[in-house]
Amino acid sequence: MRRARYRKQKREGFKRLSDISSGESVKILRVNARDKLLYKLLDMGFIDGTVINVIREAPLFDPMELRVQNYLVSLRKSEAQLIEVERV
Repeated sequence: MRRARYRKQKREGFKRLSDISSGESVKILRVNARDKLLYKLLDMGFIDGTVINVIREAPLFDPMELRVQNYLVSLRKSEAQLIEVERV
């Protein structure tokens, strides 16, 4: 019996939200969270196609402050790493 091998698709042009520096604007491509964390992020407005502005990062770079739609949100780097974005 042979096992199918799955390879990660290489997507060009995307980065993780945790890699974006302050002052940049990005658009959400995909949220890779699961279960309760996925619903938490969706409730906060992290929906595919939404434009996010990175306002600033804490002195030790965790958490980061983001403008999502018309309000400010603080997000941990571990959570931001689950969000794929592209520059606008």
